[in-house]
Amino acid sequence: MGESWNDSMCFACSPHNPIGLHLEFTDEGGVCRAFFTPGEEHQGWTGYLHGGLIATLLDEAMAQWLWRRGVGAMTAEMLSRFSYPVPVGVRVTVEAELVAHKGRLWELTARVILPGGRVAARAKGKFLERR
Repeated sequence: MGESWNDSMCFACSPHNPIGLHLEFTDEGGVCRAFFTPGEEHQGWTGYLHGGLIATLLDEAMAQWLWRRGVGAMTAEMLSRFSYPVPVGVRVTVEAELVAHKGRLWELTARVILPGGRVAARAKGKFLERR
């Protein structure tokens, strides 16, 4: 895909970005997954993760699902639904999986899961493959 992933400055996943989230993803059974514990510097409302960062987690999980399969694609559309607040200091799980693929268009879903299994946020994304 051109650039080395480890050399990038991706805000969500690069270990080299000093202000990034440093997400580390794994794959298991068609699901791309990472864990994240928001700190106080990630707050929107006092004590809760900023909604824009929740959207970042969702978007990155779907992009990672594609990248790990050799697909270089960019977000074309993302619809997010926020159901529960994400408290600061609580480790959440971020997951993504494929819904459909046709031509250059890839459709995925992602979710941010609180301890105990409650889905705090979910997204449907469409990604356009770079060719």
